[in-house]
Amino acid sequence: MTAAREIPDILSAEFAENPYPAYRLMLADSPLIWHEPMQSYIVSRYDDVARAFKEPVFTTDNYSWQLEPVHGKTILQLSGREHAVRRALVAPAFRGHELQQKFQPVIERNAAELIDGFRERGTADLVGDFARHFPINVIVDMLGLDRTDQARFQRWYTAIIAFLGNLNQDPQVTEEGLRTRAELADYMLPIIRERRGNLGDDLLSTLCAAEVDGMQMSDEDIKAFVSLLLAAGGETTDKAIASIFKNLLEHPEQLRAVREDRGLIPRAFAETLRYSPPVHMIMRQPAEDVELAGGTIPAGSTVTCLIGAANRDPSRFADPDTFDIFREDLPTDTAFSAAAQHVSFALGRHFCVGALLAKTEVEVGVNQLLDAMPDLEFADGPAPVEQGVFTRGPAALRVRFSPAPAARTSA
Repeated sequence: MTAAREIPDILSAEFAENPYPAYRLMLADSPLIWHEPMQSYIVSRYDDVARAFKEPVFTTDNYSWQLEPVHGKTILQLSGREHAVRRALVAPAFRGHELQQKFQPVIERNAAELIDGFRERGTADLVGDFARHFPINVIVDMLGLDRTDQARFQRWYTAIIAFLGNLNQDPQVTEEGLRTRAELADYMLPIIRERRGNLGDDLLSTLCAAEVDGMQMSDEDIKAFVSLLLAAGGETTDKAIASIFKNLLEHPEQLRAVREDRGLIPRAFAETLRYSPPVHMIMRQPAEDVELAGGTIPAGSTVTCLIGAANRDPSRFADPDTFDIFREDLPTDTAFSAAAQHVSFALGRHFCVGALLAKTEVEVGVNQLLDAMPDLEFADGPAPVEQGVFTRGPAALRVRFSPAPAARTSA
């Protein structure tokens, strides 16, 4: 095990500007690093990160201090039968008939409404005008909540994500996150209680009515899941859509291929999840001393798994620093399941329950954006810059295209 000396510190401005050179150094020479300021062991190689996600000895007990203060206790902190039952309660809403028949029209409508706001301008910031708002608006609609509260949910989403990525422990960010937990509870709990007595055809009603082996979710369980959905569901789709377009615009021949064959959108999404994932690190906590990456990690320690590095491990992926939607070592048919080759949705029992929702949102959003902007290109000005350490994506993505009339939707 090495100390973080020659490698840029994970909390440094140099690392935040571009973490990939540091990832290469870690992968080559320092697969296990003790990071004193974060009080965490850092692992970067694919096989080590995959082990930490799959093996039960690596628990999610760290979420009691990392996630619970802002979300409340969520499904991510559970294990064994308790986790299996809770996952069975929520999973059906995010796959199969429920997703395709009930919620895809909601996704399509929200994408069209946002695009209609800029399609006649001929210019847009795909982050500020679309990607940042799209998944949050979809979640508000899926839950059957008041659409006039979309801006409130956007603010809560921003505060939660800032709290989760607050590696420097900025007290103002912490305070805003804790205030958001209280505000979301004050908003959601009365609605949940009312919805239990007046079930509808929305996701919140589905969660209220779900029952497995005689167990239902409590009001607090549902509120915590809504908070988790805002963060996990919002951040993945938000940053993924922006990154897909950044990557494709930087590789015009691949953009042309996707435009001509929309069946390649899942490939572009999967490769973006590998090449520039929305979430760059996930933490775990071993229940006992464990040998990993050539060293011993003591029981109860925090292990920071670098997704952004593991997805570029040359022992797993050929030419890993090249964006290539046609690569043969990233099968698309498993890319959105627990058998995925990338680790951006984690692996094992805590594989992202919303992966297929994210895939549907990305397919709808990218399709509609390509239709609205047939000659899309970067706008003049600074090149798009990625921001973030815990989560990462383009800060802005300014583009230009030929203006087109707003789509006409039937009443």
